[in-house]
Amino acid sequence: MADAAARPNTSRSVLEIRGLQKSFGTLRALQGVSFSLAAGERLAFLGPNGAGKTTLIRCLSGRTRPDDGEIQLLGRPIAEPGIRETLGLVPQEIALYSDLTTRENLSAFAKFHGLRRGEARQRVEWALDWTGLTHRANDLVGGFSGGMKRRVNLACGVMHSPPVLLLDEPTVGVDPQSRQRIFAMLDELNRGGTSILLTTHQLDEAEQRSDRIVILDRGKVVADGTLDQLVQNSVGTSRLVRLRIDRPLHQPLVLISDDSRFTLGERGNDLLSTRIDNVSFHLPRLLDEVRDHGYQISDVEVHPPSLQHIFLHLTGNELRD
Repeated sequence: MADAAARPNTSRSVLEIRGLQKSFGTLRALQGVSFSLAAGERLAFLGPNGAGKTTLIRCLSGRTRPDDGEIQLLGRPIAEPGIRETLGLVPQEIALYSDLTTRENLSAFAKFHGLRRGEARQRVEWALDWTGLTHRANDLVGGFSGGMKRRVNLACGVMHSPPVLLLDEPTVGVDPQSRQRIFAMLDELNRGGTSILLTTHQLDEAEQRSDRIVILDRGKVVADGTLDQLVQNSVGTSRLVRLRIDRPLHQPLVLISDDSRFTLGERGNDLLSTRIDNVSFHLPRLLDEVRDHGYQISDVEVHPPSLQHIFLHLTGNELRD
């Protein structure tokens, strides 16, 4: 998560989504979705498959018209002529011309975005340097690796210097090194003032690369806030504790510590787990009681609340279900 002291001023909203609704027959894909994106903010948008993320993205991009509600971009209705064109959009699918070079692809997208010839040339040179692909400027992108194509795809979506950037799974199918390079590029954009809305299935990306997280489930926003706020409002501050013992249990262990009751493990299981609030106080007592029952402890793990815990708590689904 971003350091709050280092974050840009986010007092002004650049994207407002209010009461958005969309149905397809009897399927209510969006049921009054509302949230905002502040100036300079990085917002991660999560949800299990079927939650309504794709429908929302299509509404933002203009490919689907909502049944009700409104979307405002930079304080104006997004359907107003010329407003949607200020939005940067990088789709999950690679949208490049494989039979054109890197430079030719960038030039084509600069033209699509309405840049004049002189400005387009400057932006192409900037994009080649930004992506680290100046040395591949005259190579056909059809022969590029997946990570290199993703970088060119990203550059094509920001040739017009959009103040708001919508990214749909920007690192899907790329190796860890390419992921790091892509997020370094995005960090540079964000430092320059670009507000970023990121949809992802990678929970670590959402935790580490966003200032705020919105979780959608069954067409409704079920959580909106920083990671700390989501922890406090859902799973609380308890820690998951796992103990590995020397042999399987004959029956579950029921332990009492300071009038708190803990049930650890199942019969035939040598991995015990529970959640505790005060680790420094309760953990030593739990370890003592397990040993008092005649078991030797070979390993101890303490896990703080994570976005995965929050996601499962709120939706009951793994992200890819």
